[in-house]
Amino acid sequence: MPEKRSFYGWKLVAVLFTLDFINMGFPYYGGTIINSYMIHDIVMKRSTLGLGFTILNLFVGIAAIFVAMAIVKFGIRKTFLIGSSIICISALFLGFVASKPLHYLIAFGVVNGTGMSFATLVPCATGVTRWFRRYRGAMMGLTLSASGISGFFLPPLLDKMLRQGGGNWHVGWRIVAGAMVVSGLIAFFFVRESPESMGQTVDGLPEEQQEQPSRTDALATKHEWTAGEALGTSAYWLVAIAGIAATFPYFLFIAHWVEHLTGVGITPAKASLGISLLTGGTLGGRWLGGLLMDYLNARLVFVLGASLYFISSYLAFTSNAEALKLAYVASALQGIAYGWTYSCTNTMVGHYYGRKAYPKLSGMYIFLTSAVASPAGLVGGMIFDRYGSYAKSFELDGALAIIAILAILFAVMPTPREKVPVAVAEPEVA
Repeated sequence: MPEKRSFYGWKLVAVLFTLDFINMGFPYYGGTIINSYMIHDIVMKRSTLGLGFTILNLFVGIAAIFVAMAIVKFGIRKTFLIGSSIICISALFLGFVASKPLHYLIAFGVVNGTGMSFATLVPCATGVTRWFRRYRGAMMGLTLSASGISGFFLPPLLDKMLRQGGGNWHVGWRIVAGAMVVSGLIAFFFVRESPESMGQTVDGLPEEQQEQPSRTDALATKHEWTAGEALGTSAYWLVAIAGIAATFPYFLFIAHWVEHLTGVGITPAKASLGISLLTGGTLGGRWLGGLLMDYLNARLVFVLGASLYFISSYLAFTSNAEALKLAYVASALQGIAYGWTYSCTNTMVGHYYGRKAYPKLSGMYIFLTSAVASPAGLVGGMIFDRYGSYAKSFELDGALAIIAILAILFAVMPTPREKVPVAVAEPEVA
């Protein structure tokens, strides 16, 4: 009798975690630090710096539609490889050629954003959705928390390396290019498409246990929706609205938080720790939000996470060099709120509509959230250029949190049409 293989899903989570760590951490969070050195060499306005992040987030969203198509046609592994290659090309250009604001906007914004879309969110979330149901929320949170860990460790590490190297930001992008080679090799050798491709089952449970009732049944559908059916439900669009409103504040923070902290008298070294806490907060938020999704109503979990935006925005508004600890708390809470709500919405799409339609629905979701929230960096820069501070930005963040909460409260899990009871008229009695 052949020896039964252990469930590969657990190993795949480690692989996806590693890929998200590298592919999001180096070009995005690492790029935040590298760009803070670049702006002293390539002179540009704050609004131009923010525009680079706006374009990046926009192209992460635009490319997500094509990422979904690539997953369906070529599979998760090849999609990761495409993404790593595109980021590598962008990083090499920035590391050896870039010398003008236009170079920054195209390479960092357009090319880098496209590559990140292929190499991070949609393929990672699709992999988790295909391999897990009962543990989907926890595994989604764990996988997507990788970028939070990379965001915590990589900015100060790159900042130290660049300072010791005399502020040569080109070297930073060469490091990013090398990291992409590593991520491509990991994807090629260790990514697997689905449990069925390895003769295994979802969650690693025997077939007879798949149909047994569980706590997940009230949280996640067993019906496999088509993408067309799902897009015809109001719940999907309400989740998207909530996701957009919960993403905008984080996009604004990641683009301008370092500049805000240094602008209120905090040293660059201490400001880089603020970015680490901001991105590191997403680690705890994604893990905790994902874990709670396996036990509590999805809408309740989202509201709890989104409420943290109110505290963070207030503390950000009052932050200064004399209240450094409060600025750090604002950094961490902002990251926690974003990571928490992000795990919720990505898991909700899988819980509400199943595995079959997930790549297309996830691609559309990433397109909507990234594209519509992408002006955050530009808006933050414009607010600063006009008012000389980011105070109005933090007020806007609080207002968007209210919109996110209101939208998600109405996003009830839909029922397939064939399962909706149809009223039958009683025959008339003569």
